[in-house]
Amino acid sequence: MPQDFYACIVKITIMEKLDEKDLKVLKLLQTNCKMTAKEIAKKLGSPITTVYAKIKRMEELGIIKQYKAILDSKKLDKGTTAFILVSFAYRPGGREKPLSQRDIAKQISTFPEVQEVHVITGDWDILIKVKADHVDTLGKIVMDKLRMVEGIEKTLSCIVYETVKETTDIIS
Repeated sequence: MPQDFYACIVKITIMEKLDEKDLKVLKLLQTNCKMTAKEIAKKLGSPITTVYAKIKRMEELGIIKQYKAILDSKKLDKGTTAFILVSFAYRPGGREKPLSQRDIAKQISTFPEVQEVHVITGDWDILIKVKADHVDTLGKIVMDKLRMVEGIEKTLSCIVYETVKETTDIIS
């Protein structure tokens, strides 16, 4: 059986394990991860022990990966956002062993300015989201870091003028 088949079964199995209250707990936590089990229980009209057990179970299943503060990038002088498309040569300079798209994406993900790295389809190979203090800094990241990664052939930077919506929410 193909690997995707097994991944699909795992996803279905996890989704089958979530009930309506689990989804409500997740929605509340993604809105405010500092809410206590007691506060969530009060909002849902459930016992604290039930809510606590649900949260622990979802952490163990890997549904809740971590708890994080969402920072205001503009107030922290990182208000310039760019999406950078990357194309790379699988065999730069006649290289015998081809480069891995995943390996290059992982290497890019180690840059501190990089918030997201996605392996994508189409004319481009990788999509990167970067936050910086200024357009000049973005230029340095592209020219002095990204283009120095072996195999990167070309980049296309899209500077964000205005962000209308940016969220980490999954459950609505």
